Amino acid sequence: MSPDVILAGNTPAAAALQQQTRAIPIIFVLVADPVGMGFVQGLARPRGNITGFSSFDPPIMGKWLQLLKEVVTRVAVIFNPETAPYATLANRAIESAAPSVGMTVRLAPVHDDLAIEEAIAAEAHQPGGGLVALPDSFNATHREAIIAAAARHSLPLIGASGVSPKAGALMSYWIHEPDLYSQAASHIDRILKGASPADLPVQQPTKYSLIINLKTAKALGLPVPSSMLDLADEVIE
Repeated sequence: MSPDVILAGNTPAAAALQQQTRAIPIIFVLVADPVGMGFVQGLARPRGNITGFSSFDPPIMGKWLQLLKEVVTRVAVIFNPETAPYATLANRAIESAAPSVGMTVRLAPVHDDLAIEEAIAAEAHQPGGGLVALPDSFNATHREAIIAAAARHSLPLIGASGVSPKAGALMSYWIHEPDLYSQAASHIDRILKGASPADLPVQQPTKYSLIINLKTAKALGLPVPSSMLDLADEVIE
């Protein structure tokens, strides 16, 4: 028996499901570029059997730099072009935000652990460097290698997932995923009551979470302003 609606938890899942059905409603979450991926024709009017919640929000890219500017003057952006199809959009947003916070940006595409080490070592050659790890499946899979290299070269790292600071990164600022899934449940309820995904606009995130690892900050010798700590949803001590 076919399901009445399907929840897709990321871009690869949504892409695989789209190949299987153009009839069963699909609700996605954490998809960065639903139009570019061909899931929907437009954010306001999806016009197909798929809709959901985008994870790409250009202002969040600027927020990463604003948070890091307290401790660095430049950043390297770690990403894998093959697993982050939205990387061009994200990197453009980061580069656009950099001048307003007085920061320089270097893009560092990587494909394996060796490339991660080389990219992070290169950033450590000059003072004032930091790291941004874009949210994608490669960086999630290689999270430990990225965090270990950042620690080895004494560089502050901001990641998207809240798992990152808990594993040793300096901080994370990202969508509050439980809230996103709660909203997805509301969409599913609307579809089960007769709404069409074609008429449900793709939604942008509305709630975010900042996590700071003070232990990492102390290990790096970085002071964290009290104003930043006041903004944090969680502080790891």
